[in-house]
Amino acid sequence: MDFTFAPHGDLKQLDWFFAGLRDVMIQRGHRLVDDPDQASLVINPFTRDDPKVFRRRGQAVFVVGITELAAGEKSVDQAIPEGYPLLVRSLANLLIGVTEPGDSAPDAHFITPEQGHYRVNGTADRGRFFEKVYERVEPLATSRLVIDNVFEPDLPEELWHGDEITASIRRAGKKLDALNVLPTPFPIDEILSEKDRRHLKKLYGIGGLSYGNISARYDATRFWMSASGVDKSDLREVGRDILMVKDYDQERGAMILSVPPNLEPRRVSVDAIEHWMIYREHPSVGAILHTHAWMEGVPSTEFNYPCGTYELGQAVADIVRTQSDPARAVVGLKNHGLTITGESLDEIFDRIEGRLLQSVPMS
Repeated sequence: MDFTFAPHGDLKQLDWFFAGLRDVMIQRGHRLVDDPDQASLVINPFTRDDPKVFRRRGQAVFVVGITELAAGEKSVDQAIPEGYPLLVRSLANLLIGVTEPGDSAPDAHFITPEQGHYRVNGTADRGRFFEKVYERVEPLATSRLVIDNVFEPDLPEELWHGDEITASIRRAGKKLDALNVLPTPFPIDEILSEKDRRHLKKLYGIGGLSYGNISARYDATRFWMSASGVDKSDLREVGRDILMVKDYDQERGAMILSVPPNLEPRRVSVDAIEHWMIYREHPSVGAILHTHAWMEGVPSTEFNYPCGTYELGQAVADIVRTQSDPARAVVGLKNHGLTITGESLDEIFDRIEGRLLQSVPMS
């Protein structure tokens, strides 16, 4: 994957960090390019007083914001309130907050919108330090987003207003909304100002919307799935709230959707690639639920790949394959939530009732 640095103006004091990250990424096989339009990963440095936004021109671009935190050792309780607002204001996928170089061994704090906080402790061994930093950046640096949609207006007329399966998705949407679980590893109301909360709601669609997604098989190759950024408690219109996924175009890295004609459709949920993999491999799977909750004793992915990436879908599909009954599997997405397969959405909700934990453990 190609990467680049956005201009960083007044952050000369962190040149040592930029150089170390650049060198370890090149050692790991990434190519440094000058043109941000050619990069899949953009490293965007900014001062904590001025969290500049890097404006993506393409959807499949990850942005890592880098800034300095106040000097001194930072606990989680200190780093999150300082760093999370900067993550939101800079529109980054990941924020790296570095303690000022006045500290003999600066730490690097990693904050994500959905997957919590990590820290790489400072050490005199800078080579080892940057290896550990890279381990946290690697899921972004090596992932392929599958969020493009190709809309083909060929949905059969008898399905324009849905069927029994879309009715089950509507029921499941109301149940998902009632779970009231959001990807909020931090107490947002305590950390963000009212202005920042409005900004976050606009960016990530949190305001009034339930998180997670739901899908149900239609036939051997197609499945219905909830759209991205919609109120799951009010899934009404086929082609906008619920979509028919019929294939994945590997060359274009896009999901192929069958929609009614004369309709401006929404994009399908970013997890469509993961669901597509599971349905294609396991004919016995009739439905899939993704929720930002947890269950004790479940197998989990080893890395927290970003949602909507081919790698996350593959990691989940690999675990489903190992289960004694893939049609009734529960897979943990590290630091994020659960993917649950079932015979139907009604069966899934019956099976997990009373077993979900609101808090996803961080590691």
